[in-house]
Amino acid sequence: MKAGTQGARVAAAKGVAFSKSPVLAVRLPDWRSRVVLFALFAAFIALAGRALWLQGVSDQFLQKQGESRYMRTQELPATRGKIFDRNGVVLASSLPVKSVSAFTEEIKGTDPQKIRQLAQLLDLPEADLLKKLDSDRSYVYLKRQVEMDTVAKIEKLGIDGIDTRKEYKRYYPQGEVMAHMVGFTNVEDKGQEAMELAQQKSLVGQPGSRRVIRDRLGHIVEDVGMSREPHDGKDLILSVDSKLQYIALNSIKDAVEKFHAKAGAAVVIDVHTGEVLALANYPTYNPNDRSRLTGEQLRNRVITDLFEPGSTLKPFTVALALDKGLIKPNTLFDTGGGRYLTGGHVIRDTHPHGVIDVGTIIQKSSNIGTTKISEMLSAQEMWEMFTKVGFGQAPRYGFPGAAAGRVRPYKSWRIVEKANMSFGQGISMSLLQLAHAWLIFARNGDVIPLSFQKVKEAPVGQQIISPKTAAQMRTMVESVVGPGGTASLAQVPGYRMGGKTGTAQKVVDGRYSQTHYVGNFVGIAPMSNPRFVIAVMIDDPTGPLHTGGSVAAPTAAALAANALRAANVPPDSKITDIIIPEHPLEESN
Repeated sequence: MKAGTQGARVAAAKGVAFSKSPVLAVRLPDWRSRVVLFALFAAFIALAGRALWLQGVSDQFLQKQGESRYMRTQELPATRGKIFDRNGVVLASSLPVKSVSAFTEEIKGTDPQKIRQLAQLLDLPEADLLKKLDSDRSYVYLKRQVEMDTVAKIEKLGIDGIDTRKEYKRYYPQGEVMAHMVGFTNVEDKGQEAMELAQQKSLVGQPGSRRVIRDRLGHIVEDVGMSREPHDGKDLILSVDSKLQYIALNSIKDAVEKFHAKAGAAVVIDVHTGEVLALANYPTYNPNDRSRLTGEQLRNRVITDLFEPGSTLKPFTVALALDKGLIKPNTLFDTGGGRYLTGGHVIRDTHPHGVIDVGTIIQKSSNIGTTKISEMLSAQEMWEMFTKVGFGQAPRYGFPGAAAGRVRPYKSWRIVEKANMSFGQGISMSLLQLAHAWLIFARNGDVIPLSFQKVKEAPVGQQIISPKTAAQMRTMVESVVGPGGTASLAQVPGYRMGGKTGTAQKVVDGRYSQTHYVGNFVGIAPMSNPRFVIAVMIDDPTGPLHTGGSVAAPTAAALAANALRAANVPPDSKITDIIIPEHPLEESN
């Protein structure tokens, strides 16, 4: 028998009450138990008050907490604006597609045969698909921008946990023809190149949103309502003419292949409006399939590649001297036997020309004649002329990647450097800058801004040389495109053409190469009423033909002939049989 029981019995035997039993005696003070009881009562009162506050007075908190677990904001993509050419031909549009995603928890246990079919439809290796489905994340993208017919086949598989969401994919109907003019977008529908990048803010629009209720697996079970309507992007009308663009690209492609060149580029500018009607590069690429895109294909050589123009710059030196009244078209210069010493260096002509007038200096492309004309001008005057027409200046074309070129400050020019710049050496520019500057000859001595978008009104020009000087220069450059000039291969049957050839030695390892050249030509067509300025560049032609007169001039002629006919420009010459010498005269550089 236990001691406690014995004590109780003993107490009872002695007549002590049960409540007074020593076993039940409380050793703690009574006030502590009361404190505990009060604390418990107060806690219950606080909980009841909090519940009353949350459920009766301030119910927004619980509502927000609940919504955060099932309510979601779903973005509604806006349709990117279309891009058209000047005649309304669609160059870029957005097609509806879908992204395919998966809820990884729900898709577990799916029939392996269906997973295999899903991989085939998504054009993914089965191992890669399984790796994505084995992700720690609850929701994973399987593939973006899946065509709608493929999505329909995927949905027919009936795989639980597959989710598809609407998005857009950019499509370019003209393919490689317009690649360098239009550019392309990435999977997020953001512009990456050319006008798609330049006009991103205008084209992209404003996406909308809506509130939806999702279950624990992410499926939409209820559409609560629209939060913000999507606003589609604005359409864009470019200055380019798709017919001329096609002609330009094929002309350049044929030349690159014929002369085994590294690359080629061409640009066509509307003389009256400054609109870029064609901008072509070869190699090119297909923006609809960029899986094998290379840097060489992506380069927009018309606006990014800089080169020394060579003899196509001589008309600017001559025009400056004419405009200042220092010379006349019939002023004579003695070019000697083809060698001229200036600043301690020898300037050479390809052929000796003896005493010739200014017009013949342009026609025969005499370095010595141009150098002697430049000696009548100051370095500052030449520098101001070059900068006024845009050389060495940051272009304001509104086109990404446009290069500024290089014209060193005139105070640092040495005598020989001034001579070299007079005939296009020691100065660099893009093909577009060169073509733009030639507008002063095609127009009445003024230059107007270039535009890659269709313009409604002809812009106001900045006068660079007088209309009289511009007319004199047109007469001179027309003589270049003839049997006695360096651009005889640029003749176009039925049309009067004018222009200038240039052959620049490429700089290799800091020195002018004797085997690598850039042949270029800038022309005006037709001469009776100039409509186009056409510039062509052939980069690094290999073989016996490498000069501008041999590789760029005939390319420009083919382009001009097709462009004039496509634009319905009436012929301005009765001569339909052109005379091409057996050995066209080569320019001096």
